[in-house]
Amino acid sequence: MTTPAHRSESAATPERAALLEVRGLRFSRNDEPVFGPLDFDVDAGEALLVQGDNGAGKTTLLRVLAGLLRPDGGDIRLGGHALMGRARDAAERSHAMAYLGHLPALKADLSALENLEFLCGLHGRRPTQSPEAAMAVTGLAGFEDALARQLSAGQKKRLSLARLWLSPAPLWLLDEPYANLDLEGIELVNRMIQAHLHEGGATLVTTHGAYAAPPVRTKMLVMRRPAHA
Repeated sequence: MTTPAHRSESAATPERAALLEVRGLRFSRNDEPVFGPLDFDVDAGEALLVQGDNGAGKTTLLRVLAGLLRPDGGDIRLGGHALMGRARDAAERSHAMAYLGHLPALKADLSALENLEFLCGLHGRRPTQSPEAAMAVTGLAGFEDALARQLSAGQKKRLSLARLWLSPAPLWLLDEPYANLDLEGIELVNRMIQAHLHEGGATLVTTHGAYAAPPVRTKMLVMRRPAHA
């Protein structure tokens, strides 16, 4: 069960399609409903905070949006274009979305800098940024040559944030981005979200609600476990 997303500020201009539009989206596992149907929009310059208890389907929702899981039904539109399960949808998602999950998605035996260079080769990067600059932004200057397996959990999260900062994708899907971070790291995430939205991007953030308070235009989606669970 979910409560509808609501805006904390004024609605988007009606003549422009939302960056992300979701209608009737639902997902089940082993014939048991996990979430849905969901309806929400996320506009450029806007953050959607997805809150809920463990098991409410927050991570599953982001994985469905990222194309890692197939929904049971509903529509997903990116910039007004429907994703129809076509082969080219994966390319559209990769250009439009950057996904930060629970796992760091790093190659353990590559250095921090080599990991960023490898991921930029796969997914591209913003032309105004370099991997070295992104490491400085996320507090990892001086760790360029450290192997990923030698980094602490917090440093690995910061390295994942550096990759996010390099991404040219306008839509960020952030699954518990504050996990494994100290207060300084939490403030870093909020500053990154604020800067991304200021540049016309949008963000979905799953959270238990403790720290997700960047000073940005925000909507809320509260997810709850299905009544039978």
